[in-house]
Amino acid sequence: MNRTLIYLDTCSIQRPLDNKLQPRIFLEAEAILTVFSLVGAGELELLSSDVLKFEISCIANLNRRKEAETLLRLASRVAPVRHSTRLLSERIIAVGVKPFDAVHTAVAIENHVSFFCTCDDKLLKKLKLVNFNEHTKFVSPLELIMEVTL
Repeated sequence: MNRTLIYLDTCSIQRPLDNKLQPRIFLEAEAILTVFSLVGAGELELLSSDVLKFEISCIANLNRRKEAETLLRLASRVAPVRHSTRLLSERIIAVGVKPFDAVHTAVAIENHVSFFCTCDDKLLKKLKLVNFNEHTKFVSPLELIMEVTL
């Protein structure tokens, strides 16, 4: 079975742990929880990475960190950060993307994920403006859930 490969950045993984009083945060949290359900059911494949594991290990709030680590265990594999990843991330940084976000993006592109998901509006806007490749689509949680469930 050929499952759709996805990559969730750190803010997406943590979205279900955010305060859900704002409608947007509530909807995005529900979308991410649905994505994790689809991963758990084997309908989607989640890619993790060394940079994602590192960034999550730096979360100060112990409960948030443990919950994010638990969700990340659903990933089918962990992508390393290679020399080629660093070179690609430098190109991504050059268009105004922050270093950690650039490495996440480079990992996703190098591993041919179908969807790279982030809750970061500024990052998403930059990634959508610059077409780094033809196989990775940059999406919000709500866009992701629409793509994978329709």
